[in-house]
Amino acid sequence: MAKTELFVRKQSGGMFSVVNESLTTGSMFFVDSVTGSSSGGHNPDAPAATIAQAYALCTAGKGDRIYLMPGHAENISHATTSLSCTKADVQIIGLGDGDARPAITLDTANTASIAVSAASNSFQNTVFVANFLSIAACFTLSTAKAFAVRNCEFRDTSGILNFLNIVKGTGAANTTDRLNLQDNIWRGLGTTSVNSFALIADAINGVILRRNRVTLERTADAAALLTQTTGACTNLDCWDNVTVTKQTAVTAGGTLLNVGALSTGTVGRNYTGTLVTTGDKLFTTTVGLFPFENRVSGVVGATGFVIPAVDS
Repeated sequence: MAKTELFVRKQSGGMFSVVNESLTTGSMFFVDSVTGSSSGGHNPDAPAATIAQAYALCTAGKGDRIYLMPGHAENISHATTSLSCTKADVQIIGLGDGDARPAITLDTANTASIAVSAASNSFQNTVFVANFLSIAACFTLSTAKAFAVRNCEFRDTSGILNFLNIVKGTGAANTTDRLNLQDNIWRGLGTTSVNSFALIADAINGVILRRNRVTLERTADAAALLTQTTGACTNLDCWDNVTVTKQTAVTAGGTLLNVGALSTGTVGRNYTGTLVTTGDKLFTTTVGLFPFENRVSGVVGATGFVIPAVDS
């Protein structure tokens, strides 16, 4: 049975504030790098010190939630030792606004990543920082259906300490179905070998890409939002995204999407800025996607063209 849990914290002057009131079938755990310990996690006044410690307390398939306290900060140094998401249906939610949001820094190796190998894991309202040379991906998905990233920000430390991708799916066909990326920001500074916000290795179904903001310094031939290595992307929902790149090469796949020829779905109200001035396109023209009111501009300050052309 679902339950409602209410947590309060005493502030100075004897006042109390609500930390969380939420309906859930699972348990709630808390993480704080300042006050946390390896034996904590069950309430905000006795939190765990790391996400991995709180994740170990979770039970798969129960809808457990991990709340990262405002100001929480930790490093992810390796894919398999720092944090691996191996239990189904766990939500990791950052508390706080602006610079008070929790921050996770990936460092030490370009293979540093958060590995996800279970369904229905998600991250919300958290800042992720790349602080090593050409980090392959912030999240590496193997068998990870319905993985979600919502309202998160991704930052590169410099033009060489940067992400190459944010989400990278490495599994077989349909192992990352129902990927859900909404309301995220990636301010990319890298110029070499940078690919896309999401790079998927095989066929995928039911992808949702909404209201993401991606700015990239790279000039290479690549799609800014989603690149698919092989197979089709079916039942795609791609709306209201804005991407800006310094891309100068005409891409065969498209500045926004590069997906397989049998892909289906809708692509609407997306805006792409690029330095390509001729022959550019939003996505592969042979796919079965229905476009609505998308615009691409290769000129700074211009409104942009509707691409594909109206009624084409």
